[in-house]
Amino acid sequence: AAAAPRVSVMGKRYFCDYCDRSFQDNLHNRKKHLNGLQHLKAKKVWYDMFRDAAAILLDEQNKRPCRKFLLTGQCDFGSNCRFSHMSERDLQELSIQVEVEGGIPLTWLCLLPTEERRAREWPLDIAEFPEAHLEDWLEKRAKRLSAAPSSRAEPIRTTIFQYPVGWPPVQELPPSLRAPPPGGWPLQPSVQWG
Repeated sequence: AAAAPRVSVMGKRYFCDYCDRSFQDNLHNRKKHLNGLQHLKAKKVWYDMFRDAAAILLDEQNKRPCRKFLLTGQCDFGSNCRFSHMSERDLQELSIQVEVEGGIPLTWLCLLPTEERRAREWPLDIAEFPEAHLEDWLEKRAKRLSAAPSSRAEPIRTTIFQYPVGWPPVQELPPSLRAPPPGGWPLQPSVQWG
């Protein structure tokens, strides 16, 4: 994993890349740290950076809206809030993005139980969206796959890696948190392990 913890040899110190801190490595300290709230939050923030739009959409639709965030635009819990900070417009844009990326069609999302509750709280203007059917979606998918160079190959999507706001300069990051070079890591000539 990219952010796997490291153990340094000198003085048996444990360094956690998620939390950017080190401590004396023994069973008690390591267990206490790995089960600590700060570590769990930092680990969640790290992995949330790599979630796709469909997973984010499903999570957000299963949450009730955060009243404080809707009223004031701020929430004391921030990204750790168990309620959704997305407006109905944000959810609509995200569902369109998921549909464009080849995810679940918009009308299927309405089948989720929380969607019924959300529709009562915030009525959606469905007239803005075209009616989608399973057959239409399957036809579009088949056309997209047949247009690909290989029958099994998906189109290659290039992603631009961005470091989170507030992180130290790239030169100060541990190697496990640095982005790979544009062409990938170079192959090492005949490395012997062991």
